[in-house]
Amino acid sequence: MGNMTLLTDLYQLTMAGGYYLLGKSEEKATFDYFFRKIPEQGGFCVAAGLEQLIHYIENFHFDQEDLDYLKSLNLFPPEVLDYFRQLRFTGDLYAVPEGTLVFPQEPIVRVTAPLPEAQLIETALLNILNFQTLIATKSARICIAAGGDPVIEFGVRRAHGPDGGLSAARAAFIGGVRATSNLMAGKVFGIPVRGTLAHSWVESFPSELESFQAYGKIYPKNCLLLVDTYDTLRSGVPNAIKLGKELRENQQGDLAGIRLDSGDLTFLSREARRMLDEAGFERARILGSSDLDEWLIESIKKQGAEIDIWGVGTRLVTSYSCPALGGVYKLSAILENGHMRPKLKVSDDQEKITNPGIKKIFRFYDEKNYMRGDVIVLDDETLPEGQPVKAFHPMLSHINKTYPGHFKREEILAPVFKAGQMVYQSPSLKKIQENTLQNLQYLRPEHKRLQNPHIYHVSLGEKLFQQKQELLRSTV
Repeated sequence: MGNMTLLTDLYQLTMAGGYYLLGKSEEKATFDYFFRKIPEQGGFCVAAGLEQLIHYIENFHFDQEDLDYLKSLNLFPPEVLDYFRQLRFTGDLYAVPEGTLVFPQEPIVRVTAPLPEAQLIETALLNILNFQTLIATKSARICIAAGGDPVIEFGVRRAHGPDGGLSAARAAFIGGVRATSNLMAGKVFGIPVRGTLAHSWVESFPSELESFQAYGKIYPKNCLLLVDTYDTLRSGVPNAIKLGKELRENQQGDLAGIRLDSGDLTFLSREARRMLDEAGFERARILGSSDLDEWLIESIKKQGAEIDIWGVGTRLVTSYSCPALGGVYKLSAILENGHMRPKLKVSDDQEKITNPGIKKIFRFYDEKNYMRGDVIVLDDETLPEGQPVKAFHPMLSHINKTYPGHFKREEILAPVFKAGQMVYQSPSLKKIQENTLQNLQYLRPEHKRLQNPHIYHVSLGEKLFQQKQELLRSTV
């Protein structure tokens, strides 16, 4: 990723220019990135996109072409363009590591920087984190529905543009898929790649059997055949078995498996499994595809399908049933008279009232190492081990709970930039995926249900709750 500084909304630059002209360019501010609702009424989200955000911030600057373009808009005085020329990110940024499970209203990223700098990174931050978190979450749901069966991402051809396909493949891997069909994602991110043949290969030969034989001759060690071009059970599977026997007889290879891409996947997979087993191909795998998502996979598995691998494309990389994560980036504190003063947005919609101040998150685990809830507290607070912690509903004082002193607690925001210098070591993509899988093990099963999942509670510490109530009273 090169210089993408102009990947922003115009009003970010008009505000930044205004801050400079009004003498507010050195005024520090804190912004929080968070979302209000989990997509598809799910039980969790998977944080993703931090590595791309880091690259964006490290390369943040206006080059001469950018400045020439901005000058052509006839909006910015020369002194503002000169200010933009020198502008770099010099602030602090804390973030939840990729692969961490996250929940509504908690700050996934916290930025403290001079006001224009904190403002200018908003659009790109939202673009990167909203999309990758959305797709990583969708991927995790699909992999949970698959019940441990491998899932392969097949979606680049229907992704939202080239970068949509590339970013989606990365995020899908974070969520748990084993491989992608996207070769560029394989090259750029090191994701394992998988794929065999399409219907056009079969149709380009005089007969289906000849197409299989030709493919088996060229790729005898990777012979997973698409069997639904003409008639799955009367032609496709029998011809795949014939080729498998020829490969064994010639000691060239074996039939790796078959792919079902249409029709009743439950019925066809069960019949195909029976035919393969009777012919001595018990180890041949059956891959199912065809507009799959977590709901359909869950249903097909409950019906007793004999599918070993799932290929999921369009409905994964576009998050078809919920195309956007409503992540937002809100001011929570600003420097006034030498002190960071907490700020909040007030709304008639309680869900849109923000949490003020500079904050951090503690995650609590019970005796079985299950996640039991998150508590947002002020950044200067400490929560000593062994002492109980009282936690409040974000708006209602009569709804509160106490986390026992013996619960393990973990602070989940990590420093990424300090004074503009990167202090975070980005893990490998495989390590990020492992973090997701480990996090999901810590989440109780009732939170992972596709329908009516148990709500994971995000609460406020006592000091933060009181501060919020005082600010709300002062705005009346």
